[in-house]
Amino acid sequence: MAAVFPGADPETWRPHALHDAERMWPETNCYVDLWIEVLNAFGAAPEAMLGFSLTQDFEGDQFTFFKVPLEDLESLYGIRCTELAIFDKVETHVATQIARGRLCLVEMDSFYMPDTRGVAYGQEHGKTTVAINRLDPEGKRLDYFHNAGFFRLEGKDFDGLFHLNDGPDDLPFLPYTEFAKFPVKRPDETHLRREAKRLLAAHFARRPAENPVAAFATLFPSQVEAVADRPFGFFHKYAFNTLRQLGANFELAGSHLDWIAPDGRLEEAADAARKISETAKSVQFQLARAVTRRRFDPLASALDPAVEAWDRLMATLAARIG
Repeated sequence: MAAVFPGADPETWRPHALHDAERMWPETNCYVDLWIEVLNAFGAAPEAMLGFSLTQDFEGDQFTFFKVPLEDLESLYGIRCTELAIFDKVETHVATQIARGRLCLVEMDSFYMPDTRGVAYGQEHGKTTVAINRLDPEGKRLDYFHNAGFFRLEGKDFDGLFHLNDGPDDLPFLPYTEFAKFPVKRPDETHLRREAKRLLAAHFARRPAENPVAAFATLFPSQVEAVADRPFGFFHKYAFNTLRQLGANFELAGSHLDWIAPDGRLEEAADAARKISETAKSVQFQLARAVTRRRFDPLASALDPAVEAWDRLMATLAARIG
């Protein structure tokens, strides 16, 4: 059975250090987490791609769902990723591309994914992206990258994931799908560091014009008051798209700055990024208490350390790379 990374085995897989359980946010979002582990399998440093984290903004109701730009993947790693048209059975397309050494990234339903047990598996239908490394349609087995790891599913989960039990009146399964073409040779560290520094400066120039954490902080207490009137399950969706996206994004930013400047010259900036992350983590716990107790006043100043840290991060980078 063909595989893009033949040596990868879910039984022995070791997640990258960016997914270490000791981090503040061991998981970030499905797309970035997936690429961290794919690059781990490819044998290239995923820390190099994280300069885009500086561009995260507050979008009025949520923080930017941060994703690595596809052009960054190409300039850093030589990986060309683009949309794959789905006009036949999804598993047919995926099998064709795997046979050619291409990795397919497919939007799937987490209801059928055992690695989401306790969150979505068998409980709630949700859209998430997986990268399929190995596919066995006859044996109904799938090895895939998802979130912070590499997993296997089979049997009825395979049927559900690919809609094999759908009836004639069901809508066709046409998920958004990308496919990645890998270069013959991995890039060396000299190339990665040179390109990463160039991209860091480019993304810094695209940073939000105003402090996005301050913009969020002004709306945060009223947003939480509205969340408290919703079923409790909505709390998790709100927290994921606000505090988790903010905190996870800037923890990755800190890791990027540590990697790009091992001499420590960006240590102050990396510490400021981690302060944003740490504050978001702390405030997420305060958010849960506020919703439970319906006391929202303490949230008015809860994000102040992150507001200050964002300003300090950008000022430090302006002095170092601006």
